[in-house]
Amino acid sequence: MVKFIESELVQLRREVDQMWTLVYNQMDQARQAVMTLDRQLAQQIVVRERRVDAFELKIDSDVEDFIALYNPVAVDLRFVLAILKINSDLERIGDYADGIARFVRDIDVQEIDDRLLQDLQVDTMFTLVLNMLEELQEAFNEEDAEKAAAVLGMDDQLDRIKRASGGILIDYAKHNTDAIPLCFEFGGVFRKLERTGDHLTNIAEEIVFYIDAKVLKHNDSQEKSDKKSPEGKK
Repeated sequence: MVKFIESELVQLRREVDQMWTLVYNQMDQARQAVMTLDRQLAQQIVVRERRVDAFELKIDSDVEDFIALYNPVAVDLRFVLAILKINSDLERIGDYADGIARFVRDIDVQEIDDRLLQDLQVDTMFTLVLNMLEELQEAFNEEDAEKAAAVLGMDDQLDRIKRASGGILIDYAKHNTDAIPLCFEFGGVFRKLERTGDHLTNIAEEIVFYIDAKVLKHNDSQEKSDKKSPEGKK
């Protein structure tokens, strides 16, 4: 029985790894589509989104079956609960890649100004997201809580780029009125990448909890609150 349970856990891990790779490829190709305004590639991403959704449903079903059949406890329970939450976060990231691809496919322009792309640090933002995805996949597979926690700081860089993007887009639109629709829609790309960072932060926290039974969620907000309150001052 123990060996059978172990084989089921290995299968769940394999399924999540496959979904992770698919979502990574979706986001990587979304980056390429934005940087080159490749509408054909964007359409391929949209079509493959169905595979991401199918993976999510399959993994959810397999986890539910595992819990019902084996009533896991301790680390096994943390593992399957982490998979449920990671699976949901990966599906949402896949949705964001799909949304970015639809922006490329549907926007009514022939090209995007290279200078605008550079000022907005679009490629940098995509690179951060892809690095976070890759590092967390390795952390999950290697059961390395320290590597997972190290990714958390990268989300701050995404937030900084996102905050700066609004002003850059407004300024560009003022000087290029014909690009107002592009700038308006482009803002959605940055919101999706920022939200992707939030979901990756969730994944990092779930990996740490699964491995070390340590809850990181809400720690940052609590520390900020303590610093503002009289009780938090030293």
